[in-house]
Amino acid sequence: MYEHWLPARKRLALVAHDQKKPELLAWVAQHQAALIVHDLYATGTTGRLLEEALGIPVTKFQSGPLGGDQQIGAKIASGEIDGLIFFWDPLTAQPHEPDVSALLRIAAVWNIAIASTLMSADFLISSPWFSAPYCQQKPEYRSPG
Repeated sequence: MYEHWLPARKRLALVAHDQKKPELLAWVAQHQAALIVHDLYATGTTGRLLEEALGIPVTKFQSGPLGGDQQIGAKIASGEIDGLIFFWDPLTAQPHEPDVSALLRIAAVWNIAIASTLMSADFLISSPWFSAPYCQQKPEYRSPG
């Protein structure tokens, strides 16, 4: 492990399955002031809805089933996203379930903040580290060869 300092301005990915989009949008409206000072990323439709709700630009990737989950995972692996708020729907089968699992796995592998429920998102955003510098412990993986 090595230490990596995250700045006060975080890079956050926000993702929501269709059935959870209203819940994420309500949560975003409640926490708008805390979110707009960060750099936000999202998958397709969620990103468009977030831009409308927050009135700020959101970096948008493809829709989740079209590769957006994997695009966010790649940004996490390259150290370009610091946290993931992913309101996923555990009661509805997703055609891209392997991508969802891969995204959650890569977020855990790289030790980034993850919130997947309303309560965990509330805990995350209310943390003093949410808008302050934070010393993240990053794993050291060795490249083969």
